[in-house]
Amino acid sequence: MTIPIDGLFFISFALAALAILAGCSRPASNRVQGYVEGEFVYVASPLAGQLETLHVQRGKQVKAGDPLFTLDSSPEKAVRDEARRRVDQARSNLEDAKKGKRPTEIESLEAQLRQTRSALAFSEKEFERQEKMIRNPGVTAEQDYDRARSARDQDGQRVVQIEAELKTAQLGFRSDQIAAAEANVRAQESALAKTEWDLLQKRQTAPQAGLVFDTLYRKGEWVAANKPVVALLPPQNIKVRAFVPEGWISAIHPDDRVQVFVDGMRGPLTGKVSFISPKAEYTPPVIYSRESRGKLVFMMEAVFDSKIAVNLHPGQPVDVQFESSDR
Repeated sequence: MTIPIDGLFFISFALAALAILAGCSRPASNRVQGYVEGEFVYVASPLAGQLETLHVQRGKQVKAGDPLFTLDSSPEKAVRDEARRRVDQARSNLEDAKKGKRPTEIESLEAQLRQTRSALAFSEKEFERQEKMIRNPGVTAEQDYDRARSARDQDGQRVVQIEAELKTAQLGFRSDQIAAAEANVRAQESALAKTEWDLLQKRQTAPQAGLVFDTLYRKGEWVAANKPVVALLPPQNIKVRAFVPEGWISAIHPDDRVQVFVDGMRGPLTGKVSFISPKAEYTPPVIYSRESRGKLVFMMEAVFDSKIAVNLHPGQPVDVQFESSDR
């Protein structure tokens, strides 16, 4: 059968077009399949409570320090107020221990001291008079002399006793009692600090800037202790994970540049290799290439600048091309 010249031209053009299309669809030799992985930051409160306010919504961007959620803090406020009153009480007890007895009690001791000194002065004079008289026989009895001397000695000891009591009253409590009162103040202050920390835990803020990937509770629901309420995805926690054949692993190094091709984007995204797994594994089922099935592969991860990472979404399939590897 003879084919017209126009027909031959059409067939040649069609074959050339198919060859071009086949060449365009053939993947690059240093390109592998991969997917986007996100390491989420789950924000929770160490204390349980009812969700009072949810300040964020899914899909919103937050900055570090922005409020995320607030739990009911009525019990913690009551405990905090009680702890404050205990601190005030302990401080008052310490000040009272340092002051000693009340002013009226000290005044009473001072009055007793004046009385005993007056009595001592009188008994000393009486003793001197009896002492002079005893030198002259028959003027006074020896018993009266002994009585005057005893009265003088008793009044002197009484003066020493009252002076010691007055000094003790002015000093206050003993040093070990004051030390115990000071320790009690520190203990109550530590308990207050703990209650204030508990109160702060009922209001959680964003530890990092990022995307609010999900909110796990609604307003009014009871949140158990340590249960995440908000899942954040900081851009620096977004990475691309791919599996490379065993024959490539020696040509790939940390910090090597990689290009990631994402469906719907005109140009590739540039990142760098951040991790190469030291363990070999079999081709994961997400890779459907018949040629790579049953072969050993190594997992690698690539990270990006935060401004680039925001364009990637966890679970998104991508193609990864290694620029610096020579294969």
